[in-house]
Amino acid sequence: MFHHKREKTDTVTVALDHRELYRLPWTLPDNAIAWLEPTMKCNLACEGCYRANVNQHKSLDEVARDLDVFARYRKTDGISIAGGDPLTHPQVVDIVRMVAERGWKPILNTNGLALTEDLLLDLKRAGLFGLTFHIDSKQHRPKWKGKTEQEHNALRLHFAEMVARVGGLTCSFNATVYQDTLDAIPDLVAWAQEHIDIVHVMVFICYREPAEPKQFDYYVGGTRVDMAPLTYAETGQRIDISAPDVVAKIRERIPDFAPAAYLNGTEKPDSFKWLLSVRLGTSKRIYGYLGRKMVELAQVWHHLWTGRYLAYAAPAVSRWGRSMLLLWPFDAGLRRTLLRALRSPSLLFRRLYLQSIMIISPVDVLADGRQNMCDGCPDMTVWDGRLAWSCRLEECIHFGQFARTVPKAQALPEAAKAEVVALQRAR
Repeated sequence: MFHHKREKTDTVTVALDHRELYRLPWTLPDNAIAWLEPTMKCNLACEGCYRANVNQHKSLDEVARDLDVFARYRKTDGISIAGGDPLTHPQVVDIVRMVAERGWKPILNTNGLALTEDLLLDLKRAGLFGLTFHIDSKQHRPKWKGKTEQEHNALRLHFAEMVARVGGLTCSFNATVYQDTLDAIPDLVAWAQEHIDIVHVMVFICYREPAEPKQFDYYVGGTRVDMAPLTYAETGQRIDISAPDVVAKIRERIPDFAPAAYLNGTEKPDSFKWLLSVRLGTSKRIYGYLGRKMVELAQVWHHLWTGRYLAYAAPAVSRWGRSMLLLWPFDAGLRRTLLRALRSPSLLFRRLYLQSIMIISPVDVLADGRQNMCDGCPDMTVWDGRLAWSCRLEECIHFGQFARTVPKAQALPEAAKAEVVALQRAR
């Protein structure tokens, strides 16, 4: 999931100042999330997927060893159970139980294709905390091919209502953002608001693919390698869509959309790898957004109380929007929301819901070859007994370690060409 620059379309990018937002305190050893992959098998073939589809499941003993690695190296609140699609694993209920018994929140990351209400009930009884459904128009789902992002809202609602019927589970959705689906984002944000009582989180993931081979060489150790066998697909889509682009698109419909917190990149401290917004409202109207102080208070309080940073809040918390207004002295966003509420006194007697909008931008490769990863990546998984970036695990599978990007001499300024040529000759 690498990135190189392409000429942008007419998309307007907003200016976001990271210094005005709360930097999420997640680090490599102390993070809200960890990423468990019990299977490489999937029942769909999504465009842009970064994992090979292999009919291969981990045994429960292997899953237990992966959980041991998380316990040894990473303090975490929630475990994302992914893959592949975890519902293809014949012992997925046991895996959920194993995670829950260790005191973590099991979050199932699935396309939902194999989910039934009976299975969901079994998963809940095993300790499931919530689900994140990956649904977008590039998945080539049976009976959904050719449908737009907006038409896929019917499928999203099907799963949201199923989760709501079972009750007591968080319900999140994510969608990969491509060049030709960027314009659909405001409609998805509006759909999430319409169902704010049962949809707790909406996530947009900016599409990436390998960096331009004409611009970079890839090295493992001192050996140049061919990235072609990896599953990172080249679709011809733009791969420089960023979080500010997505914010700009949302603000075309919702001018006051306001992020509150972010996670920066390892090489660019002012880049937005995870960008979080939390809004308060009803299905008819959004009254305001939490500011950075409220997000900070939530993270710090949860860490003080549990020893862990917060990954997912319980579903009941989403109904606390009106109670949040009592904390207006601590947060500018809540003060603005309260002022709006005072103009509509009936709002003080109406239930307000909290809903999160998250924007994620995977790895970028800078012009000098540095790989700008998510700093303290929440989606760390396990490879060979150690923590590894889940979005680049294919490199470890094929080469035994992560690949380095080295810019070719013709892609560099004159001053850097001689140094790179000398480096390549030395190898």
